[in-house]
Amino acid sequence: MKNLFIASDHAGFDFKNKIVQYLQSKFNIVDLGPTSADSVDYPDYADRVCQSLKKETGAIGILICGSGQGMAIRANKYPFIRAALIYNDDLAKLSREHNDANVLCIGSRYCSIEEAQRWADIFLTTPFAGGRHETRVAKIGSSIS
Repeated sequence: MKNLFIASDHAGFDFKNKIVQYLQSKFNIVDLGPTSADSVDYPDYADRVCQSLKKETGAIGILICGSGQGMAIRANKYPFIRAALIYNDDLAKLSREHNDANVLCIGSRYCSIEEAQRWADIFLTTPFAGGRHETRVAKIGSSIS
C-alpha cells in the first residue's frame, strides 16, 4: 500500500486530525504536521508533502489550510505535483479521473468536515482514466518559457 502524506497549517489543523482519524483504517497515513494549532507558514507544510511525494512514486497527498488555495499554489510549484483545490464532489472525481491529480487541497473554512471526508474518499478511490487525458497531463508538467 502506498503512503498517504498529509499536512496542514494552523487553520486546517483540526480538519487534518479528523481526516487522519477517518482514513487511518484504509490507508497508511504519514502525518507531516503541524502538531498543534499554533500559527505556522503553510508553504513549509506543502513542501513537506511535496518532497515526500517526490521520493515515493504513486503516493498521494492531502493539504489543508483555511482556503486551500495557498497550499495548492505552493504545491503546484513542483513540476511533478498536480494539486487540485476541491470544493465539490465532481471536482474530487474529475481531478483524479482527467488530471491525475496527486494532491488534494481543502479549504477548512469553506466546507464541513463531512464534505472534506467525502471528497477525500472520492479523490482516493477514483482512478486516472488515461487515454486521451495522458497527453494533456504530460503537458501540465512540461516547462513553460
